[in-house]
Amino acid sequence: MISDQFKKLISKDFRVGSLEKAARVLASFSLTERLIFLALAIVFASSALTLLVKLNNELTVLVPSNGGSLTEGIIGIPRFINPLLAISDADRDLTTLVYSGLLKVSSTGILIGDLAESYSVSDNGLEYTFVLRENAVFHDGAPVTADDIVFTIKKAQDPNLKSPRRASWEGVTAEKVDNVTVKIKLKNPYPPFLENTTMGILPEHIWKGVDVEQFAFSQYNIEPVGSGPYRVGGIKRSSGGIPSAYTLTPFSKYTLGEAHISKVVLKFYLSEDALVDAYQQGDIESVNSISPHKALALTALGARVESASLPRIFAVFFNQNQAKVFTYKEVRQALYRTVDQERIVTEVLSGYGVPIAGPLPASLFETSPQTTSSTENTLEKRVTEAQALLKKNGWTPNPTDGVLEKKVKKETIRLEFSIATSNSEELKAAAKIIKGDWEKIGAKVSLNFFDTGDLNQNVIRPRTYDSLFFGEVIGRDLDLFAFWHSSQRNDPGLNVSLYANIKADKLLESARTTVLQDMRIEKYRAFAVEVATDMPAAFIYSPDFIYVIPKKIHGMSINAVTIPSDRFLNINEWHIETDRVWKLFAPKTIEDNTLIK
Repeated sequence: MISDQFKKLISKDFRVGSLEKAARVLASFSLTERLIFLALAIVFASSALTLLVKLNNELTVLVPSNGGSLTEGIIGIPRFINPLLAISDADRDLTTLVYSGLLKVSSTGILIGDLAESYSVSDNGLEYTFVLRENAVFHDGAPVTADDIVFTIKKAQDPNLKSPRRASWEGVTAEKVDNVTVKIKLKNPYPPFLENTTMGILPEHIWKGVDVEQFAFSQYNIEPVGSGPYRVGGIKRSSGGIPSAYTLTPFSKYTLGEAHISKVVLKFYLSEDALVDAYQQGDIESVNSISPHKALALTALGARVESASLPRIFAVFFNQNQAKVFTYKEVRQALYRTVDQERIVTEVLSGYGVPIAGPLPASLFETSPQTTSSTENTLEKRVTEAQALLKKNGWTPNPTDGVLEKKVKKETIRLEFSIATSNSEELKAAAKIIKGDWEKIGAKVSLNFFDTGDLNQNVIRPRTYDSLFFGEVIGRDLDLFAFWHSSQRNDPGLNVSLYANIKADKLLESARTTVLQDMRIEKYRAFAVEVATDMPAAFIYSPDFIYVIPKKIHGMSINAVTIPSDRFLNINEWHIETDRVWKLFAPKTIEDNTLIK
């Protein structure tokens, strides 16, 4: 039987005047009554706690909090932490972290204000007026002014400096309107120009006394002062004085808000093997741009591996000026159809890439009607079709070695040529697969591998190759002019297939001056149809950017990556720690605060 005292305690009508009275009632309970009361109390407390947690979650949100650290490994040694001189991945990584430009690319791939609060474009598309944020300052506390913008642009244009940025600023004039306003003028409309304004800005008060001949030797290339999300907090050097690690700390006055991660350490290694060994030993927490095979192995060990398709296209470009065999359209068509793209993506890239069917990278033009993909049918069927196409056009096997040949007047043209490519493991492996595929239809193919410098200077620039297995970085500006316009067939142009098509030229010229993005894309799609008809190259794949990063990092996005340093575009939004705040007080996104109208 349950006592009257217990009934009173759990009754709605029972009221306790004091804790002592409640204690006396509880003391009078039997063991069974105490157990029942305890169970009811636990159920009540649990229900109340659950209700409070749900209510808290409904009314609050998780927001980034400051704290934590990230240690990342990079291949190479920084030499020019300078937006005008950066040439290596190590240079560009640090430059992205330390410097900021008028605009920047957000994690969603749109251009937003960085140093610039707003901008306007004239109706004729020739004048861009930028208004700087009044709170923009450099790491040393000096304000960022129009003078700094004009100074940086003029230095980029200086032929004696030989800046990699010079081509982007040719024919452009920059003038100061007032202390916070800059006007930039173009000779011809060029909508992709805004991408150039993401270039980091140098502090004039530091650099104005440095002669152009001494620019590359300034200590500020190693100990930079910018206005970006992170500032240099310390440099660790080897016994020979070479930087081996940089410690970066958040810049509290960064225009888009102080970065959340309290310390970023970048360590430098001379090879990929040394980099991966350091990761496996726990000396570093993240690495990027490693080979797909190593990324796959780290994934199997439980590492967090993020990837995103890069706006790059890899293809075998046919040099019809060097190898007469490529002047025959049926040869170019047959070679394209018999490349086993899927095998290359699977075996060479370990799945970190996608097959492509034309000059437009899949990451930018996923729905573009490029050409019929060579992966539609089995390789055996495509080989049979290619052999039939060649036979129909007069190609027959040589009775001695089986290589296809064609009689043209008194000349015999053999289906024989070489492929030149880089000495990198991935390109060598892919080239060997391509060679094997093309030999199945009766071609004789030789492979020539070159170190990167030798390939660029002695093969690509003078165009001394039969065919070139090479990659093109298209970028966010969507400008294919340098890669395909007939005016770019000779160095320093990048039309490595020496492609010439009047209709294609007009489409490229029109696309680069078309303001509306949708119209530009349509013109590029029409251009892709022309390329599909002419087949000046055998298109192979677009690779993925690979980033191994610890699971503790949140807010990171690599969707807008075009080069490795772009992974840091939104590093000020990354976080390790979090807090809960009322929804009313939750901060806006970067785009909400800085989208330029």
